[in-house]
Amino acid sequence: MSLRKPSLSFSQIVNMNVGFFGIQYSFGLQQSAVNPIYDFLGASPDEIPLLNLAGPVTGLLIQPFIGAMSDSTWHPHWGRRKPYFFIGALLCSICLLLYPFSSSLWMAASLLWILDAGNNTAMEPYRAFVADKLNDDQQPTGFQMQSFFTGFGQTLANLSLFIFPMIFIGKTGSLPTWVYASFFLGAVCSIGSIWWSMHTTTEIEPTSEELAEIRSRKTSVLESIFEIFHAIGEMPKVMWQLALVYLFQWYALFCYWQNSSKSIALSVWNATPKSNPKLYEEAVSWTGLVNGWYNIVTFLSALALAGFAKKYGAKYVHMICLILAAAGFLAFPHIENKNLLFFAISGFGIGWASMMGIPYLLVVSDIPKERYGVYMGIINMMIVIPMILQNITFGYILKHFLDNDPRNAITFAGALLAIAALATAFIQPSPSKQSA
Repeated sequence: MSLRKPSLSFSQIVNMNVGFFGIQYSFGLQQSAVNPIYDFLGASPDEIPLLNLAGPVTGLLIQPFIGAMSDSTWHPHWGRRKPYFFIGALLCSICLLLYPFSSSLWMAASLLWILDAGNNTAMEPYRAFVADKLNDDQQPTGFQMQSFFTGFGQTLANLSLFIFPMIFIGKTGSLPTWVYASFFLGAVCSIGSIWWSMHTTTEIEPTSEELAEIRSRKTSVLESIFEIFHAIGEMPKVMWQLALVYLFQWYALFCYWQNSSKSIALSVWNATPKSNPKLYEEAVSWTGLVNGWYNIVTFLSALALAGFAKKYGAKYVHMICLILAAAGFLAFPHIENKNLLFFAISGFGIGWASMMGIPYLLVVSDIPKERYGVYMGIINMMIVIPMILQNITFGYILKHFLDNDPRNAITFAGALLAIAALATAFIQPSPSKQSA
């Protein structure tokens, strides 16, 4: 195995992960721009969770399936994972070009479903790509490099929400003109960054034995579904333990992303989309800057966390990062000075850097290499199932228990992250990963 997976240079690890930048620019727009667009198009607060079902549902349906398919794919020119990168990125770019032309809620929601399908088609094989290419010593750097590009891509997406309104003034159709600029830039980044990674990085060619096994597998929809359920039945114990952490962690994150703009609008500007649309648009722009800052913290801290994980253990690093994120969320809705929001959200920036890379180190040594794709897809199921639960249940919770107040939603998210940190303490990674 070591002969077939030589150590790569730092620049090679960077090049192979550049495509994650475009994928995460798109996700950054979804986190910070889509919900305000829903607001501009007349959605009520308790409708927002259901309108966000696209991401988790497409992730649940697509990522494990794409993972199983990519495990059974090999083409002498295109490779194993690359065809899925390209198809997903192309679909994303088309949807990002079309999205600002949404004239109604149903159109925006429909395009979001297609956009998320493209994102998920590109995302899952990328996780398996790192596991395919890198040896055990370099996997922490590889996964955290994806975390770096997550922060970098989402930083650019969020900063565009702050900068572009100052450049592109007025409205085009039913949406502000700056929305068009942000989404058009995302379309270029999506396909361009994926092309770069495909152009600069080759995949490891299977041995004759591995190639024979790949060709012997059936790649029909039914066989792929069967493989997913078979893999779940044989899932390592540590993955079940991680699933409990993810239940609280990802439920909390969707609470934040859906309510951050409205929370800031109330705590700093005392405005809502209906009471003062002008001040609310200002709050949305400031939210883009705040979210851009936490993503700057993410890419600045991502590679440092890889070193800490090697030295102290991935479990303890993730637990501490979750505690920092929880503290930031608990303070966030009580801040009335817009500049102090940056201090509160810095804790989430560190937590986000860990969430996008460190947990994979806890489980990758327990996953058979020939099933990297399907198991990375199953890990994504652990992410999207809490999101689906959030989208189905949180509208009711927000309306009946949290007084339809987005500030209370952020507090609720902070409490859930604290529970996730506690659950992390009970994870028992394999001995080979205790210090990796």
